[in-house]
Amino acid sequence: MSLPIVTAVTDAAVEAELVAALGRGDYGVTVVRRCVDVVELLTAAGAGTARAAVVSADLRRLDRDALTKLAAARVAVVGLVAADDQWHQQLLQHLGVRFVLPVDSSPDAIAGMLLTAVSSAAAGPAGVADPLSGHRVPAVPQSDPGPAGAGRIVAVWGPTGAPGRTTVAVGLADEAARLGVATLLVDADPYGGVIAQVLGMIDESPGIAAAVRLDNQGRLGMAELAGLARSLSPTLRVLTGLVRADRWPELRGESVGGVLECARKLAPLTVVDCGFCLEADEEISFDTVAPRRNGATLAALEAADVVVAVGAGDPVGVQRLVRGLSELADAVPGVEPMVLVNKVRSTVIPGNPEREIAAAMQRFAGVARIRTLPYDRAGLDRALPRGQTLAEAAPKSPLRRALAEVAESLLPVAVRAR
Repeated sequence: MSLPIVTAVTDAAVEAELVAALGRGDYGVTVVRRCVDVVELLTAAGAGTARAAVVSADLRRLDRDALTKLAAARVAVVGLVAADDQWHQQLLQHLGVRFVLPVDSSPDAIAGMLLTAVSSAAAGPAGVADPLSGHRVPAVPQSDPGPAGAGRIVAVWGPTGAPGRTTVAVGLADEAARLGVATLLVDADPYGGVIAQVLGMIDESPGIAAAVRLDNQGRLGMAELAGLARSLSPTLRVLTGLVRADRWPELRGESVGGVLECARKLAPLTVVDCGFCLEADEEISFDTVAPRRNGATLAALEAADVVVAVGAGDPVGVQRLVRGLSELADAVPGVEPMVLVNKVRSTVIPGNPEREIAAAMQRFAGVARIRTLPYDRAGLDRALPRGQTLAEAAPKSPLRRALAEVAESLLPVAVRAR
């Protein structure tokens, strides 16, 4: 049975010659449609008329989002690029196109690559589940960012109820930077980040949204990421988040993961302030490639080397943390978070609050070891209106000292050894 394919080649003469050659010979493929742009390509893929596509590297609006939609439609992709065009070759690789050929390849080579691409997609990573059919949707292959970065990613997460995720994320990043470690602080909260306001940054342009757009287009590198991240000190950069919650569709999970991989190369330590919600209910919609509001949070947690789970040190906060850790284990299998209980004070938990909380976490969540952070309302109240960190506004704060100890334990081993 011949494999149905579509073409989207920018050079009309090259496309006409390829289609004619494939039609004359028995190569095991049949061209069912010639597309003029990405919109027509996605329409053909969505209609289920093809199993593979031949696309030009310079096809306008061919980005990670379009490739994700093609993968969801079970359409394998083979890219064509000029033999001497290194830039477009790297672009396709960055976007996740694993199968690339010179544009002047023989019809036999192109047909063979199409068959290989389809076979690889069928036997490759399982991808995500299509809830309507029960089949697995092939995932877009992860981009090849070149040499792997050595930087460590720390994701700061916590359940609903304002346990202090942002306070902890900012504190850890600031203390790591004060230890002389180049640190990138990323606000990836899809429900509206506040790191810019907490640090008194007047320019509230969402740096992470711009970084995600560049990664989606395959144009994000260390120089671009460094340009989008604001420098607060020689060792601390901040990639600001969304200031309006209704802009969450801009934070596509796939590209958030790409931004964090680039961050590994830019800084030895990246601290990510995540959203609270881990639900993936958006996947149940009729559109299996619709944006997922919590995709950015899930992508950050999956990319992280260390997940810091933050809960509030009161009866309600501890209960939420216990339940949240169970949800975290379901969302990110195999994760072993560092558990921080924040806002610990004896006024809401009589006796020895640290011991009582530790016993509760051991009994109800099976967590053998936790770290506690004291509640320093006075120090935080001095820092917030000034747009300063605790180290700047209240250097002797007990909360600041506790955060400094945690930050030192999170540094990459190679950095701590120096």
